[in-house]
Amino acid sequence: MTNIHTKISEETWNSIAKSFDQTRRKTWEECINFINSLSKDSIVIDIGSGNGRHLMPCSEHFKNVIGLDVSRELLKIVKKKIYDKRLRNVELIHSDAVNIPIKNDSIDAVLYIATLHNISIRYRRINSLKEIYRILKPGGKAIISVWSRWQDKFRQHFLIKFITQFGRNEFGDINIYWRQHGLNISRYYHLYSKREFQKDIEKTDFKIRSIEGKKIHSKKYPDNYFAIIQK
Repeated sequence: MTNIHTKISEETWNSIAKSFDQTRRKTWEECINFINSLSKDSIVIDIGSGNGRHLMPCSEHFKNVIGLDVSRELLKIVKKKIYDKRLRNVELIHSDAVNIPIKNDSIDAVLYIATLHNISIRYRRINSLKEIYRILKPGGKAIISVWSRWQDKFRQHFLIKFITQFGRNEFGDINIYWRQHGLNISRYYHLYSKREFQKDIEKTDFKIRSIEGKKIHSKKYPDNYFAIIQK
């Protein structure tokens, strides 16, 4: 992984890995519902597996599970959890999500949660979606989540940016700081509108089964979009 964008991403997530693990342990209902909808014989990959908060439920449900992440430090955290739980059905891969080292047509289902929006430059995000299509078996499904551009927390920021800075950078790009546990680490995000999210998925050959906005922290506007797609 020599790409400069990948290197920056890895350094960022390595630096907050321990803090992230201490604060991000809740599994999302949408992911549990997706996991429970699949056959227990499925081969499943969690792309951007982070600290394993969705990988661990996968390991309890499926025969074979893969966790892929750009951060070696997050993978170390997950490796310890696998050891402590004495799991034998989980494989870990150190990689970005733009060039996935998995064979064509070899995966039954993909979890791609809160990761696509951390990939800089649109063509790289679209390439990542194409990679998911490539590794899935025909009929295979994926659940993808991204942060919403128009959520309560960032709505005013992007309304102002739309008027004053439109066209200078990719609209939706923002640096969000991780400030827990005394840290002050800038993280790249590309926040999506629902329309843009759909358009990027449509750059692949996926069939879109659903795209829904969800309020997790926001009160008025969705702060996340979840898509269920199928090859």
